[in-house]
Amino acid sequence: MPGLRAPSDYSREPPRHPSLVINSKEPFNAEPPRSALVLSYVTPVDLFYKRSHGPIPLVDDLDSYYVTIHGLIESPKKISMRDLWALPKYNVTATLQCAGNRRTAMSKVRKVRGVGWDISAIGNAVWGGAKLADVLELVGVPKLTSVTRSGGKHVEFVSVDRCKEENGGPYKASIPLCQATNPEADVLLAYEMNGETLNRDHGYPLRVVVPGVIGARSVKWLDSINIIAEECQGFFMQKDYKMFPPSVDWDNIDWSTRKPQMDFPVQCAICSLEDVNAIQPGKVKVSGYAASGGGRGIERVDISIDGGKNWVEVYRYQKDGIPYDSSDICSDKWAWVLFEATVDIPHNTEIVAKAVDTAANVQPENVETIWNLRGILNTSWHRVQVRVGHSKM
Repeated sequence: MPGLRAPSDYSREPPRHPSLVINSKEPFNAEPPRSALVLSYVTPVDLFYKRSHGPIPLVDDLDSYYVTIHGLIESPKKISMRDLWALPKYNVTATLQCAGNRRTAMSKVRKVRGVGWDISAIGNAVWGGAKLADVLELVGVPKLTSVTRSGGKHVEFVSVDRCKEENGGPYKASIPLCQATNPEADVLLAYEMNGETLNRDHGYPLRVVVPGVIGARSVKWLDSINIIAEECQGFFMQKDYKMFPPSVDWDNIDWSTRKPQMDFPVQCAICSLEDVNAIQPGKVKVSGYAASGGGRGIERVDISIDGGKNWVEVYRYQKDGIPYDSSDICSDKWAWVLFEATVDIPHNTEIVAKAVDTAANVQPENVETIWNLRGILNTSWHRVQVRVGHSKM
């Protein structure tokens, strides 16, 4: 890749916020304190979770940087940043979530493999860049195309990022061509995040953003785009990020029996309280986030202050002071919804939160029913314990 430093130069780590909770140093994976997530609808760049599978690439010569688009198309081309800047720029507010978000809670049921994420492997940002549908038109692929004349049905994104799972090869993932060429899907080749140039942790100089889909498909540090007949055969598409039942473990797994996970399910978590909290009797603020994949909005968020016996619907919003309405054209369909309520807590209890999306999808009550060996997609009801005064649980 032109403009890319040698791997030995990767050791110069980017600056990072001191409050980040580091889950692994090599490769670097970190998340913010949960309380930081509800401080603003748009997550600040330095408090957005960091996810990598290898050393953070360093592209330092933008003039020689380009993305190769090739494969089952008639007009392969090298696209420079200037080519991308010349296309219409779109700003898309979209929530990205690692498929392993809330993995630590699942690991308490039974051991799983993967980075030990708490509830903050999620963030909401305003991504700026060119729509992939516009970029693909530059190589002769019209909008709303499902298959190219040469038989291409999928769009593979290949990263500069090198990882051990690919035996030192590049990280890669794919999405269907019909999604890539649909302007309404808002798939971006993004060069900005929250109005600023992407930083190294988040994919500088160019990354893919696939709204409504697990973060693993939003490939960072983009190197090339390949139009292919079948879905990507890379490790993270074929031997990871697939949802298996609790009966499957490492001694009986057959990766070919499951499709790669794409949309993320409806999710909800309390951010204003830790897993266990000591408080004084009285009013307690309960706030957090709710999100669903595929552009589905959040129809309802319910909380219980008695362990799930009784429930109340709580206030939801995206913009401060404006109640959220999923059918409102001004609502961000790819973004999370924040919620908040003030409740009276007189004694020890368990506070629970759950969400329902606009397709009436609900969260499972218990994590045991969705346990899987890789610890992905823990979308069970989120529970926190509250201890009042000096009494014991």
